[in-house]
Amino acid sequence: MSELRLRVTETTDLTPTVRRFALQDPEGLTLPPYEPGAHIVVTTPAGHRRSYSLVDPGGARPREYVVCVRRDGGGRGGSVSVHDDVAVDTDLVVSMPANRFPLRPSPRYLFVAGGIGITPLRAMVRRLRAEGKTGVRLLYLTQCAEETAFLEEFDGPEDTVHHSDDGGLLDLWPYFAVPDDDVRIYCCGPAPLMRTVQALTAHWRMSRIHMEEFAAPHSGISVPFTAVWAPDGRRVDVPAHLSLLAALRRAGVPVTSSCEAGVCGTCRLEVLEGEVDHRDSVLTEREKLSSMLACVSRAKSTEIAVAPHLVVSQYSSADD
Repeated sequence: MSELRLRVTETTDLTPTVRRFALQDPEGLTLPPYEPGAHIVVTTPAGHRRSYSLVDPGGARPREYVVCVRRDGGGRGGSVSVHDDVAVDTDLVVSMPANRFPLRPSPRYLFVAGGIGITPLRAMVRRLRAEGKTGVRLLYLTQCAEETAFLEEFDGPEDTVHHSDDGGLLDLWPYFAVPDDDVRIYCCGPAPLMRTVQALTAHWRMSRIHMEEFAAPHSGISVPFTAVWAPDGRRVDVPAHLSLLAALRRAGVPVTSSCEAGVCGTCRLEVLEGEVDHRDSVLTEREKLSSMLACVSRAKSTEIAVAPHLVVSQYSSADD
């Protein structure tokens, strides 16, 4: 994965737990382009690799990348390191932007954000409205006003911001009751919201529904299996309590990862032999025929053969 070394130029607390970070090239060069829905993988000072959505609309020659990080004390330490160890003038290694949640053309849009899931959707809404697009509706669901990032931005006639502490859970059915092929629905947020929206849109055309989760749903019972690392024939036992990613690393196989939750695609491997129990929220049905995410997915067969997934970067240099 191609990487950049960027400098933090600004930090802002948007809520008690959400902090905004602006990153620029230390020499003032323009950065590789990106479109709404893109993310970058940030290597934290503690060595964690985490995916964060770019919250601004993007374009051909951006001067900065902006991410928002919610501190999660119950997580695996990535967000804690960003909050505690990153300040103005901190240099960070980040990946080139990647986009598995692209904004596609449509006559109208309905965006549904839950909590910090506003980050990729903010980029989309701002891009569309800056272009003069009408029919761009946002449902923004949070627990309370105090923890609502960018609250002041979304007070227009097509914005609905709902706090569950004040009004309980919002009834979403009226927004999805009548399917409309002129509307694309984009949803990003925690798993319960995603499951609710999926259930309420079951009668819509699948091509009109676009989702990005922060944690892939766990499915099935984990059983042991053996992984064969194809480049050198190494055989790695994967016990039931350990992920394929962790087992490969224990065996000395350097597999790159980021979210370790099945939602970013960084740890994708090619599957050469064996049957896969896919537990991610990233790969398409076609991609699942020949690849898997090592952080969450497992083998259905007793043995599986895997190899590195080769990616050709779509960017050349920051100044092209």
